[in-house]
Amino acid sequence: MEVEKSIKGNGEIEEKEEELQKKKQPKKGGIRALPFILAIGSGGIRACVVPFSADQFDMTKNGVASRKWNLFNWYFFCMGLASLSALTIVVYIQDNVGWGWGLGIPTIAMLLSIIAFVLGAPLYKMVKPGGSPLVRLTQVIVAAIKKRKETLPDDPRLLYQNKKLDDAISLEGNLLHSNQYKFLDKAAIVKEEEARDPNAPPNLWKLTTVHRVEELKCIIRMLPIWSCGILLITTASHQHSFTIQQARTMDRHLSHKFQISPASMSIFNVLTTMIGVVLYERLLVPFVRRITKNPSGITSLQRMGVGFVVNILATLVAAQVEVKRKLVAAKYHLLDDPKAIIPISVFWLVPQYCLHGVAEVFMMVGHLEFLFEQSPESMRSTATALNSLTSGIGNYLGTLLVALVHKYTGKERNWLPDRNLNRGRLENYYWLASGIQVINLIYYLICAHYYTYKSIEEICDTNKEEELKAEEKISSVNLKDGNKDVEKGQHTKDK
Repeated sequence: MEVEKSIKGNGEIEEKEEELQKKKQPKKGGIRALPFILAIGSGGIRACVVPFSADQFDMTKNGVASRKWNLFNWYFFCMGLASLSALTIVVYIQDNVGWGWGLGIPTIAMLLSIIAFVLGAPLYKMVKPGGSPLVRLTQVIVAAIKKRKETLPDDPRLLYQNKKLDDAISLEGNLLHSNQYKFLDKAAIVKEEEARDPNAPPNLWKLTTVHRVEELKCIIRMLPIWSCGILLITTASHQHSFTIQQARTMDRHLSHKFQISPASMSIFNVLTTMIGVVLYERLLVPFVRRITKNPSGITSLQRMGVGFVVNILATLVAAQVEVKRKLVAAKYHLLDDPKAIIPISVFWLVPQYCLHGVAEVFMMVGHLEFLFEQSPESMRSTATALNSLTSGIGNYLGTLLVALVHKYTGKERNWLPDRNLNRGRLENYYWLASGIQVINLIYYLICAHYYTYKSIEEICDTNKEEELKAEEKISSVNLKDGNKDVEKGQHTKDK
């Protein structure tokens, strides 16, 4: 009896211990919610940090030309420095100390950054919001549809302009009229009933200014160039994970006792980007500036084009390295052993990492710079959000591409096998990715060739007040001229 009681007692103790262990384990729902919370936080920060930083400086054409440094280059340099810290210090702490400190240190760093941000708030230059840009774009579309049967005046100066109304969204100057997408100009046609009282505020759902029409035109012009970055991310999104799989099968020893982690190989990408940004700004730009007479050395479109070409070269090199890796595996009869360490140095992967880093210096920085410069002044946070959206869409399409390749390349000689990469055809996937990038480059060159840069009427601070005082007279003249133009058109029809 005593033995049975002791057994039952031990069983109860074990059950209680199991219950305590279950309580200590984190809930799966909370863990699954973490990526979504991080996505919301990073989405809010990344879309606003570049425009907010730019607000602290003179970002007009003359202001940018007078500086010897580029805001976007140094933004990516700081991002690279943060990534380098995460790949070295934080990873080391996670592996050797524990995940508690590994996640705690970034949390403490974020808390300190928030405190520094709040304390520095009185020193920042704050720009008052000018309303929702999406509402303004919708107003232009609605007004253009309502006036779709109206006839555009021969002189675009007769279209409605109101610099006082647009003052909050055009601190650096008003956008000038362009001849593209003329059907949108109908939103700025002044009808007879709208010209009766020049001093009355316009109904922006029926009549919008030329500046607001040009804002929508800027966004439409940018979209084809913006979309070129999606396919680039699509083909490159999973190369990092494939490279980690390759690195696991290669000799990673730096000495007899120390070997580099497969995930830490991306350090070479980050280091190349950081060094490349500095060399680009300090050496390449001053040299090219003497030839092109452009303060930036080359335009953002040219910079992106170079990045596309370098990225194709990086993918081709990755394919050749994979061929070399499998040849060595075949030489030592290791193709059927997925866990074997192939006697080939992991540093064969470094060239493709470095080329990807160079591509980022040109493509990723140039892409962000282009979206920021060519977007309307009041929509720069939207433009930088588009840059992040490129990565999001590209990664989803990259996952779809990998899934399709894995599904339709057969079971025996699958390009991307589940277990044994040595028996796969990863190099064929790289050839496919290179082909997609070449098609994307051709599409980009066509878009860049026909792209029209926005034109802006920059206003000096000394003349700003005079311009605003004269605005009521200018607006009144425009409305009266528009009314006369309507009367002339009606008189012609009667004849």
